[in-house]
Amino acid sequence: MSSCSNSLCAGSELSCSLTHTLSMLDSAAELMMVHTDFQAAFETCERGLHSLANTEQEDSNRCAEFKAGFCILGVQALAELNQWQGVLSWVLQQYEQQERIPAKIMQMCILLYSKVGEPAVMQDAARVWLHCPSNGGVTGFATVAELYLLHVLVPLGHKDEAVGLIVGEVGSSAFTEDQRQIALDVVEEKEREKQEQTLNPRSSPNSETTAQTVSTKGVVIRKLEGMLRFFYRNLLLTRSGSFSLRSVFLAVVLLYMLFLRLDPAHPSSFMWISKLLQLLKQMWSAMFAPYYHAVTQSKGL
Repeated sequence: MSSCSNSLCAGSELSCSLTHTLSMLDSAAELMMVHTDFQAAFETCERGLHSLANTEQEDSNRCAEFKAGFCILGVQALAELNQWQGVLSWVLQQYEQQERIPAKIMQMCILLYSKVGEPAVMQDAARVWLHCPSNGGVTGFATVAELYLLHVLVPLGHKDEAVGLIVGEVGSSAFTEDQRQIALDVVEEKEREKQEQTLNPRSSPNSETTAQTVSTKGVVIRKLEGMLRFFYRNLLLTRSGSFSLRSVFLAVVLLYMLFLRLDPAHPSSFMWISKLLQLLKQMWSAMFAPYYHAVTQSKGL
């Protein structure tokens, strides 16, 4: 940001007010990047924007670049402060109209709301921005169109609007012929996946997550069974009593608490507990069966 600000200074002298604004921009960048004080960075951005609003537009291009710089840092600060819900409204306070938002800031907002799982927030703003004739020739127009297609329309399942965007005026301005064909293929592929998930609910993401959880639990119980069988084999080999029953029982309880920690009232825990009890019964029989057999024989005699 400092190098960008220095390049803004090159070529002509800035007025005292713009020099002060430039200093505030550098300060906001330092608070953000160096000190990670996001609240202070955001407050500095707001002061800088307020200062710009009260400055005579003697150099409109540089004022616009300073304003964009403050807004970019402000959006980053709000995201870091987990106040992303207010990002778009805050940006609109600065630019008043959706189509006047700079391309870089529009790109940031689309990516931010896509990241937090709320792509619909940007649908109207991005649509208005892309269909504004004055934005068709700005740098970054194609990137905004691509992000809007991939991170808003496709995730929301708006196939018709996505196809219309690709084959319409926006797509003709933003993409080459090859890129339009690739974009159409992507939309068709996502629609096909959506239909397959509708026809086969078992392949839905929730089902996959459940299957993965069950698989993970299966691995854990197998590890626990292996450890218990290890104790069991040692007990069979060392019937002289070198393995303390109290120590073995404590180890079993610790393993159970460490690896399972199941709610006994939960149905999924019944099978696991029954397996654990079965192994404990086997260990108990191996340790004390010879004693009971000997007692029974002596009584019979």
